[in-house]
Amino acid sequence: MTIQQQMRKGTTTVIILKLLADADRPMYGYEIIQELEARSGGAFDFKEGLIYPRLHELERQGLLSSHWQGDEGGRRRKFYTITDMGRRRLEWELQSWRTLTEQVNRLLGVEANP
Repeated sequence: MTIQQQMRKGTTTVIILKLLADADRPMYGYEIIQELEARSGGAFDFKEGLIYPRLHELERQGLLSSHWQGDEGGRRRKFYTITDMGRRRLEWELQSWRTLTEQVNRLLGVEANP
């Protein structure tokens, strides 16, 4: 597994929460995947097998809420929204990320970008 794959897998929660917080609107699973890939400039390939289980887990944890849209018998999509608890978790995750990157940069002797 490459470093990019490891980082993507380990940061999926914060990435999804940040996307939904920034969007400030409900988004469905495939739309989330497409937006994450666009935001990464193609550097990351987000597969359904990574994103959908994480969405379901975040929902079970109360960090996301969801609702179905679409006609019965037609195309139905499950839309996800970040909850207040999800926003609090996002802030905690972002602070943890900042601390981690500062510490790793210190160990590597690399200056962080301002």
